[in-house]
Amino acid sequence: MQYLLLICQDESRAEENTEGCGTWGQDLAERGITKGGGILQPSTDATTLRLGAQGEVLLSDGPFAETKEQIAGFVLIECADLDEAVEIAKDHPGAIAGGSVEIRPLWTGGMHQG
Repeated sequence: MQYLLLICQDESRAEENTEGCGTWGQDLAERGITKGGGILQPSTDATTLRLGAQGEVLLSDGPFAETKEQIAGFVLIECADLDEAVEIAKDHPGAIAGGSVEIRPLWTGGMHQG
């Protein structure tokens, strides 16, 4: 089963975390668990898209939600079940440093059609 790990951290502490995931990601890649991922630019660099009533594209600077904690990165993993995903996520440096890791299963039937 595939899970997306959304790594969330307090952006005011971003400068404290300049080393990324260190050996955490390297170990998972060697074991064939990670399928992709990346570190995101700060939420101040985000652009949020909404569609207006007439279908017009409305763009705004910044994140969708104004919160102290923002998504800092993501990792796509493949593992047996949620228990294994939790074991993997609990060792992520972001979680250890006081952030959080949201674990989301992917739809199994391909793209969700809403």
